[in-house]
Amino acid sequence: MTSEADPAPGPRAGAWTGAEVEVLGRAVLRAPSVHKTQPWTVEPVGRAVVLRERTDVALPRHDPDRRDLVMSCGAALANLELAVRVLGRRADVTILPDTAHPEVVARIDATVPAQPSDADLKRFSATTTRRSQRARFTGTPVGRRLAEQVARAAVTTGAQAVPLPDAGELAALFDHAARAIRDDGAYQREIALWTIRDEASHRHGAGLGRTVVPGGEFPWAGLVRRTTDLPELPVLRSRLAGETFLLFLTTDDGRTDHVHAGYALEQCWLEAIARGLAVAVLTQPLHVPEVRSALCEDRGLPGFPQALMRLGRTSRIAPPSVRRGLGEVLIGQRGSGS
Repeated sequence: MTSEADPAPGPRAGAWTGAEVEVLGRAVLRAPSVHKTQPWTVEPVGRAVVLRERTDVALPRHDPDRRDLVMSCGAALANLELAVRVLGRRADVTILPDTAHPEVVARIDATVPAQPSDADLKRFSATTTRRSQRARFTGTPVGRRLAEQVARAAVTTGAQAVPLPDAGELAALFDHAARAIRDDGAYQREIALWTIRDEASHRHGAGLGRTVVPGGEFPWAGLVRRTTDLPELPVLRSRLAGETFLLFLTTDDGRTDHVHAGYALEQCWLEAIARGLAVAVLTQPLHVPEVRSALCEDRGLPGFPQALMRLGRTSRIAPPSVRRGLGEVLIGQRGSGS
């Protein structure tokens, strides 16, 4: 994240203003999360900001080790760091800073003034238009060079993004994962819990809209339900043949690695949006153990796979996701200027 040496000491800025706190909170609200759970809160503290994981959110069948939930917090951290920079502060990030409070994902100290880079501004702008594109892409291929440019956004994040240009090879793995997920009754009940049919009465305050996955769009949606009509393997292989994926890898598989993976994923996602691409992220297949191990073993890749990102082009506009209210995300004092 930030690695440059500290400059000479300067005057210490005061607490966040109310307007700045709103920028921070809304940036985090726009981050992606597994099943739209939004498992985080943000607390401004002096001229720092603390990101916490919500312990009241759980996906015991899909995500028993909370890997995807922590990756979601890593994605929120990427947005939060960008917001700090766009507000004219250097973002000094510490991951998991408090062993006594494991729900604290990261702390960003922002006492030093600094101008945001052009890349910061472009990616922060992309947070406002970032969507999960679950529908089929147009078929116009994403070239290797462009995929590698997007993948480079993961450099220095603690994770690696590896382009997989020949996605047809993924067909057998996706097919196996889809059938396992479709037949898993406990998983399907959990998905139903997080599917919003009546937004006004939805008790979680977040979740998947009932029309979020267009009918007949497997495997592009990645989300498989009981009623999903799975294509035959040759059909699936031909559909995937023109697709481009990034595979996100970490050297280990602990909580810190999951934060780094989510952070890297969001940086690449925003870079892809800034370059005019459409994106969808899949983690469901990686919760089938044999699929997760085969992804790396078949290609001789080192590390632990954490997520797949699908890159493409589309003429469709994905609907906005349901979001929690700003007051549900921000906790603690909201700055002396609010």
